[in-house]
Amino acid sequence: MSWLDIFRKKANKIPEVEHYESLFEVDHAKNTALKELSFVVLDTETTGLDVKKDHVLAFGGVKIIKGRIKVDTSMESLLFSTKQNVSSIKIHEIIQSNDAMPIDDFVKELLPYLGKHIMVAHHAGFDLAMLEKLVKPYGLRKILNPIVDTGDLAIRIEHGVPYDPNRINLENYSLDALCERYNIPIHDRHTAAGDAFLTAQLLLKLLKEAEKRGIKTYGDLMRY
Repeated sequence: MSWLDIFRKKANKIPEVEHYESLFEVDHAKNTALKELSFVVLDTETTGLDVKKDHVLAFGGVKIIKGRIKVDTSMESLLFSTKQNVSSIKIHEIIQSNDAMPIDDFVKELLPYLGKHIMVAHHAGFDLAMLEKLVKPYGLRKILNPIVDTGDLAIRIEHGVPYDPNRINLENYSLDALCERYNIPIHDRHTAAGDAFLTAQLLLKLLKEAEKRGIKTYGDLMRY
């Protein structure tokens, strides 16, 4: 299926969507301790930053289960796209290859991978919007996982809640800046899998700081 076909296709639910939606019939228990939670940390590399016009070129993910990064859960996929953008290629160096995965196959792998885990990304709104654009033609209108944005979490931890957004220098909350501040060695930057792994390490550091501020359960984290 091409990207053009995606927008033309009638949004009938595929079986993977029906199974995914069924996972959320029961919510996470709000009193679940942070250390008992599971997270799926992800990143996308794209042809640009316009959600309506640009395409996902690569997806990377890794899971955190009970406070530990599980490297054997890593997922990295290159996606088929008809679009190329020279300026974005300079950043992520992704050029379409014969190994790129058809979008149909990717969506069928993505939804079981996301499962019911808490979804984590840095500047999560963009990744979420790009993924929702991918899954919508398959009958899923909205990603249902609870979302944690590591950039937003870092701001809340460092500035408290509520905070004045006009006093926040967002350059200090880029993934690079936060990794440097929280002593996380930067490797494999601007690859989807590499950025997901960096974000996973950052999340664990932030959760420790959050616990010091009384954030101890799933309910606390999602209200914070």
